Amino acid sequence: MEIEIATIGGYEEVGRQMTAVRAGDDIVIFDMGLNLSKVLIHDNIRTEGMHSLDLIDMGAIPDDRIMSDLEGDVQAIVPTHGHLDHIGAISKLAHRYDAPIIASPFTLELVKGELEEEGKFDADNELIAMDPGETTSIGDSGVLDLEFVNVTHSIVDAINPVLHTPEGAIVYGLDKRMDHTPVIGDPIDMERFREIGREGEGVLAYIEDCTNANKKGRTPSENVAREHLRDVLYSMEDYDGGIVATTFSSHIARVKSLIEFARDIGRQPILLGRSMETYSGTAKQIGIDFPSDVEMVGYRQSIEQTFERIMNEGKENFLPVVTGHQGEPRATLTRMGRGETPYELEDGDKVVFSARVIPEPTNEGQRYQAEKLLRMQGARIYDDIHVSGHLCQEGHYEMLDALQPEHVIPAHQNMSGFSGYVDLATNQGYKLGRDLHVTSNGNIIELV
Repeated sequence: MEIEIATIGGYEEVGRQMTAVRAGDDIVIFDMGLNLSKVLIHDNIRTEGMHSLDLIDMGAIPDDRIMSDLEGDVQAIVPTHGHLDHIGAISKLAHRYDAPIIASPFTLELVKGELEEEGKFDADNELIAMDPGETTSIGDSGVLDLEFVNVTHSIVDAINPVLHTPEGAIVYGLDKRMDHTPVIGDPIDMERFREIGREGEGVLAYIEDCTNANKKGRTPSENVAREHLRDVLYSMEDYDGGIVATTFSSHIARVKSLIEFARDIGRQPILLGRSMETYSGTAKQIGIDFPSDVEMVGYRQSIEQTFERIMNEGKENFLPVVTGHQGEPRATLTRMGRGETPYELEDGDKVVFSARVIPEPTNEGQRYQAEKLLRMQGARIYDDIHVSGHLCQEGHYEMLDALQPEHVIPAHQNMSGFSGYVDLATNQGYKLGRDLHVTSNGNIIELV
């Protein structure tokens, strides 16, 4: 059976992930993501009403026109998890393919939300929920199976999809870390990865997320970030001024920890911001282990009213958890820094960033500006209370040992970001141009 892999997006940057695998006459697409920095650099841009070709020209979504070079029919669109760099282009591209969207339950709910908000295209793709650990048949040949292997990441319900073919398995390894003690959900299923590496024809190809491939050591568990956060917030128990926290809205485990620790120190947590309401509301809706009684406020007018209530009843009684950890211009925390909300920051008030800056120039500049504005109002910054959702080098070695893939394809980075992974794969016996394929967007790799 002929096997080809089209590296469509996410092979020159972190963002707009999209990969297609052709096995015989059947094609499976993994991820359709957005490069958010290409959108944020423009003021007040709204992607909902934009045409896909304009977004492709901006570099915001994958250029999927290379799909016409693959001879076969798309049988499934499979997003790995609910981050926008993996699902943010589905509303713009999925309607082009007569294929179902298959995803884990939480991811599928977020995809539904993206499709409902779309203002330009109507996608009527069938939506199919599949749990981690399950397998389904793909295509008409009867020889292809799609399996979801449970992984841990900075969002719940993340999976690594595996396409089983007669020539071996194709493992799509974006995005994960090896967390054996997650705050929410099950640990990464390393036992299943080891089984896949040693059964049948083995692993033909492994496509790997290289976000932290230049970092030595091991990525810590989410429990490490949880205990760091506990220590920081408990140290503020006797402070009688304002405390504000921000983190990734999609990081349900971190948001859950913030809610718990706010209550522990006698403050009422309130989630503020549209994306906070979207992700946490979805988690509650599908029954994820998340506090059911926390207040969520999504729209700006309601946020302003909530801030007025907080000021009237006393800042010392509340802990707002807000959007804006990357300094996004329209986010709640950035507007607080500009003095555009009723919440009055004063000397000594605490702002807790339970997130790192995404290492990209747009984010770095916006975050710097946001922190500067907050400090000008007297705020004290608590920074980097976080652990990454991506593997560092020791995790990559462990995955190569578990899967023993015949071919390796680095992804989710630019060329400099690939360098650490090329070094460690070379140390494991892989060779550039033979079985280690450093590629770019818009290429097709013929494996069989």
